[in-house]
Amino acid sequence: MASLFACQSLSAETESETLGCASVAEIEIEARTVRTTAYSHGEADHLKYGKKNAIGTPLRYGKIRSAAADWSRFPLGTKFRLMSDPDTLYVVDDYGSALVGKETIDLYKPTMRAMRKWGARNVEIEIVKWGCLKESLRILKPRAKKASYVRRMVWAIQKQIKV
Repeated sequence: MASLFACQSLSAETESETLGCASVAEIEIEARTVRTTAYSHGEADHLKYGKKNAIGTPLRYGKIRSAAADWSRFPLGTKFRLMSDPDTLYVVDDYGSALVGKETIDLYKPTMRAMRKWGARNVEIEIVKWGCLKESLRILKPRAKKASYVRRMVWAIQKQIKV
């Protein structure tokens, strides 16, 4: 699995490609059922970050939307669609302490009402493109001293790519 996520180089050709690794043609689209929850920038534990994600860019909500996950399971830049909403693309660009060690993806919602309405659901997703473990590690490693949940992601990523 590590070879699927290990980066050779980062693509900076388009905005939508800057979060992931160079494309790997042999990776097929993968469908799976995952538990999803929702989060909003208005939540108490997200107020200090405002409308920014873990990489410091604005949280997105439109045809392309932000999502948070354990980056050792769904690396930074992982792109997926909900089978129930194939016209919307989600990109993992955030993480959260409650997600570490879980196969749960947190979907960004712009309002607390929309967040509560979503609740928790098991949904079928289609992974369009896997993100990059090495890029995830590059961002997380300097933050590992500050939070145990970040250390757990770093450790899990290092184990996968044998750094």
